[in-house]
Amino acid sequence: MSLQFKPSHMAAGFVLSAMAVTGSAQYRDEAKPDGISSQSLSIWLGTEYAGQPAATPRDTKGKPILNGYWKLLHEAGKPDGNLAKDLAQFQLPYTAAGKAALAANFKVVDPEARCIITGIPRALTAVLPFEIQHNGVRFATFHQLGWHRLAWLDGRKTPADPDPRYSGNGIGKWEGDTLVIRSNGFKDSADGRIWADDNANPISSTAVVIERWTRPDYHHLHLELTLTDPKYYSKPIKYTRRFVLAPQGEQLKEFSCEWNTHWVTTHLQPGPGPIGPDGNRYYGPDQQLVPDWPLGAVEDDGRGTGYWLYRKNKPKPSDLPPKPEAK
Repeated sequence: MSLQFKPSHMAAGFVLSAMAVTGSAQYRDEAKPDGISSQSLSIWLGTEYAGQPAATPRDTKGKPILNGYWKLLHEAGKPDGNLAKDLAQFQLPYTAAGKAALAANFKVVDPEARCIITGIPRALTAVLPFEIQHNGVRFATFHQLGWHRLAWLDGRKTPADPDPRYSGNGIGKWEGDTLVIRSNGFKDSADGRIWADDNANPISSTAVVIERWTRPDYHHLHLELTLTDPKYYSKPIKYTRRFVLAPQGEQLKEFSCEWNTHWVTTHLQPGPGPIGPDGNRYYGPDQQLVPDWPLGAVEDDGRGTGYWLYRKNKPKPSDLPPKPEAK
C-alpha cells in the first residue's frame, strides 16, 4: 500500500523523519575505491541500501514525492561529471562547432572555480550530493556548492523567447509516476561562463534538456537525462544516474564560494585538468573519485587538497596564516 503524506509533509527535511528506516547501519559498507579516504568517500558518495524495503512516498494526489537529500550510487568503470558516461569510449558526437567550443573551454578557468553559477546539466552530473524539494507548484534542486535551480509544475507553457539562464527555463509535468522537466533558453559556452559538465563539454543557447525523475521506492531515485543541442552535438545525448537517500541526519554542508578573485584567474590552470582514457578527470593525482573534505583545504606544502586538488594550486588569500609555535 502506498504511503500518503499531507502537503505539510513536503517541507524541507520531511524525508528524514517520515520513516525510521534510514539509519546508516542499514546501508552496505561496500569496498571503498582506491585513492580517497573513507571519510570523504562516505560524505560524498552513497552506498546501496540494504535495510527493510519501503514503498515510494506519495502526496494526496497519489504522485511520488521526490524530496530528500540524495547521494550518488557510483557506477564502477563509469566516469562521474562526464556527459559521455554512457557512450562508447566516452566520446560525445561533436559537431565542428562543438569541437571548437570544447577547445575554447580548455583555454578558460573553470567557471565553477570562478564562482559562476553551476547550471544544468552540469550540476546533475556532479559527484556531490544534492537535495530535492518540490511542493506541486515548483520543483527545486539544491547543490553542494551553494547553487539551486527551479522548474515550474503549475501547467504554464514554455515562454516563446525565454531569458538565457545557466540552468535554463524549466517546465515540469507528470507522466504517470515520472516527473518530466523540459528546460531550454540556456546560456551559451561561447560566453566562456558555462560548461555542460565537469569535463568542459559545451552547451549552446539552442539546447534542450529533458529530465525524467522516478522514485521506484523510498530509498532510491533515478534520473534519465537527454541533452539535445544541434549546434554542438550531431545527435541527442542520453545520460542516466541512480541515487540513494542519505542516512538520517545527513544534509547539505555549508560552503562559501569565495574563489571569484584575481587570485583564481592567475593561479588556476585553464580547462578541466587532465582527463584520463576512462573519461574521468578525478580529484587528484591518485585518481580520487571525490574531493577531500573539507572542500578547499590546503596542506602544509601549499597544494590544494580539496575541490581543486587536480590543479596547480597555492593557498588562497582567505586561508588563515599558520598557527604560532608553542613556546
